[in-house]
Amino acid sequence: MHLIETLRHGGIRDEKVLEAMSKVPRHLFLEKAFEEWAYKNVAFPIGNEQTISQPQTVAIQTSLLEVKKGDKILEVGTGSGYQACVLSLLGAKVYTIERQRALYERTDKLFRELGFGAIRTFLGDGYEGFKMFAPFDKILVTAGATALPENLINQLAIGGYLVIPIGGDDVQTMWRYTKVTETEIKSESFGKFKFVPFLKGTQ
Repeated sequence: MHLIETLRHGGIRDEKVLEAMSKVPRHLFLEKAFEEWAYKNVAFPIGNEQTISQPQTVAIQTSLLEVKKGDKILEVGTGSGYQACVLSLLGAKVYTIERQRALYERTDKLFRELGFGAIRTFLGDGYEGFKMFAPFDKILVTAGATALPENLINQLAIGGYLVIPIGGDDVQTMWRYTKVTETEIKSESFGKFKFVPFLKGTQ
């Protein structure tokens, strides 16, 4: 597939991630007006002032998580649902939170239609995480935060990764935080990105 080759040329080396992405029909997560461009390496609006991330960004974030089969993963910001499906195909048990009811209802229905009914979708405030199901082996945030949310670090298992873009409205730095112990957090940065803002509350 042309998109997968584009991602390889762009530096993506995790073949398991590329294989999972090749199996998710990205055009089904887009508005019909954009379907013919679905397999280009670009982001698109999905309504409600949200976007489906550029495939390169999806691949990078997913690779940084180093997903293992059986990992319990919290995704903050369901959006189109594309990212959650990629994580599910990698063998993860996916819990995903969306703050916008319209997107939540759309993706919950789409997951079932596409055979991804095992993904657990919730309407809620991503800043709160999901304490009921914590701790999580991995946490992925798909919106740009202004600071590291303490609730998410608290809900991360020892040895787990939190991947999150942090910065201002125009540009964010991608960070991976590793919870070494309850009191020790290791941080690594992985370049500049642009995401929609990580907002509190629901609507």
